[in-house]
Amino acid sequence: MTVELKDAQVSLRLPAQLKEQVETYSKLVGRTKSYVAMEALGEYLAWRSPQIEDLEEAIAAADRGEFATEEEVEALFEKLSARYRAAVTKAAKPAARRRR
Repeated sequence: MTVELKDAQVSLRLPAQLKEQVETYSKLVGRTKSYVAMEALGEYLAWRSPQIEDLEEAIAAADRGEFATEEEVEALFEKLSARYRAAVTKAAKPAARRRR
């Protein structure tokens, strides 16, 4: 037996400015407001849901007492600082060449 999935309808209230943005964007891209809202919500949830899941896992680990050691934290900060310094140096070089 095949089950046919049907779209479900959802009603929600939007601030007037957001409603206008959805209407404007839907006209620009030639799509319905429903399509624009569906795509935006789908993209948001695909991005946000894993963040919340990761946060819940981190909280559970913290509740179990699973913390990074001070040495691990310092090593991570040093690693990130080195990457930041390298990126800033690399970004500054083309600007110095343009000034010549």
